[in-house]
Amino acid sequence: MLSKSVIEDVLLEALSTGGDFAEIFVEDKFNNSLLMIGGKIEKAVSGRDFGIGIRIFNKTNSVYAYTNNSSRENLLKVAKEAALALNGAKGDITLNLMKSDVKSIHNIVLLPSTIEKSKKIDLMKRAYFAAKNYDEVITQVTIRYLDEEQNVLIANTEGLYVEDKRVRTRTAIQTVASRNGEMQSGFYAPGAHMGFEFYEKINIEEYAKEAARIAKTMIYADYCPSGKMPVIIDNDFGGVIFHEACGHGLEATSVAKGTSIFAGKIGEKVASELVTAIDDGTIPNAWGSQNIDDEGTPTQKNILIENGILKGYMVDKLNGRRMGVKSTGSGRRQSYKYAPTSRMTNTYIANGKSTKEEIIANTEYGLYAKYMGGGSVNTSTGDFNFAVMEGYLIRNGKIEKPVRGATLIGNGLEVLKKIDMVGNNLGFGQGMCGSVSGSIPANVGQPTIRVQSMTVGGRKGE
Repeated sequence: MLSKSVIEDVLLEALSTGGDFAEIFVEDKFNNSLLMIGGKIEKAVSGRDFGIGIRIFNKTNSVYAYTNNSSRENLLKVAKEAALALNGAKGDITLNLMKSDVKSIHNIVLLPSTIEKSKKIDLMKRAYFAAKNYDEVITQVTIRYLDEEQNVLIANTEGLYVEDKRVRTRTAIQTVASRNGEMQSGFYAPGAHMGFEFYEKINIEEYAKEAARIAKTMIYADYCPSGKMPVIIDNDFGGVIFHEACGHGLEATSVAKGTSIFAGKIGEKVASELVTAIDDGTIPNAWGSQNIDDEGTPTQKNILIENGILKGYMVDKLNGRRMGVKSTGSGRRQSYKYAPTSRMTNTYIANGKSTKEEIIANTEYGLYAKYMGGGSVNTSTGDFNFAVMEGYLIRNGKIEKPVRGATLIGNGLEVLKKIDMVGNNLGFGQGMCGSVSGSIPANVGQPTIRVQSMTVGGRKGE
C-alpha cells in the first residue's frame, strides 16, 4: 500500500517539531451497496476509498491530518504541516519498523468482490418476496444490501508495522404494514464480519418474514398504557439500551475528560450484582470484531462490569496517556478521514441463570419489549428515551396482548441497578454506532433482562 521507506520518512517528518509519537494509517476500502424498493433496484453504488491519516502526539496533545494523495512529496508535505501545529524542537529519533503478521481469527471464504451482482440481487429478491407475501397488510418492503472489504496498514514510531483485512456483509429489511390509514413498521438487519458465505449460514427469508411479522403484529395492536412498571427487555438488539445509555459512558473518550457518569468509579458498585458487562472485539466473525483496532493494537475481551462492580473502561492510545493506562485495543474510526478514539466492538451483558419463560412468569404486571427501536441518549448523564418496536403487556405472569407506541424513559446508571432478573439466552443484534470518530459497525447484545421499575411512555393511562 505504501513502501516502508516512504512510511519511515513520513513518520520522521511528523516528529520534526518535537512530537513524541507519530502514526500513519493507510486505508484501501472497496464497498458495494444496493437499494431495492417495491422489488426493483432503485440505487446501486460501488466505490473505492483510499487515503492516509497521519497523527502526531506531544504528551497528551494530538494533531491529525489526512490526504488521498499517496505521493512521497505530498505525504511529507502533509506530515510537515501537521507537525508545525506543535511548534517545538526536533529530538533524537531512531526509527526501526518491525513488520508483524496479524493472525486472522475471522475466516473469510467468499470475498464479496468475487460474487456477481446478479447473485446479490437474487438474495434481495428472496428477502423482498418473503416479506411482501407474508400478509396482505404488508404494503411496503425495502431491502438494503451492503458489503465492504477494508485493507489497512498501520505503522508508528514505536516500531509497529501491521496490516489487516476486514470484510463485512449485511442486509437490512424494512417493512410497513398499513390498515385504516395507519402504518406500522418492522425491521431486521443481520450482518457479520464475513464474506458472502454469511448467506449460506442464515435463512434470509426467515429474517424477512420476522420483519413483516413485527409490522403486522403492531398494526393490530392496542396502544400501550403509560406509567412506572416492570419492563422485560428481550435479548438480541435489546442490548442497544446498554450500548447507548451505559456503553458510551465507559469509553475513555468521555472518561478521560471526566464527563462520564462512570469516571472515577473503578471498584465501585454501579449495577445490580446480576450484571456483568463485556466488550469483546475477538468474537470470531462477529459484526463488531476486528483482529486489531485502528491503532494496530490487538483487540481483546474487556470486562467492564463484573457482578455489578465497575472493572474497567475501553481505552485508546491517546486517552490512555491522559488516564495513565494502556490501550485496551479499543481505538476505532470510520475511515482515514477520522482520528481514532475509544469505541465499542461487540458489547453485551453476559448470561444469567433465569430462563425467559421464568422471567415472564414471575412478572405480575409489566411491559415486555421484544424488539427495540431507535432512541436518544444524553451520554454525559445517561438519560435515555427509546421507542419499543414490538411490545406486549404482561398480566399475571403471562403475555396478555401486543401494544404499540411504547417508549422507555430512564437513566442508564439507575436502570443497571434495577435489573433484578437476567436470562440465559444471550443474543446479538447488528448496528452502526456514531460518535466523534465516525460511524462504525458494532454489535449490541444481552440475554432477556427484567428492570424492576421503569417509566413507560404510552397513550393510555393505567
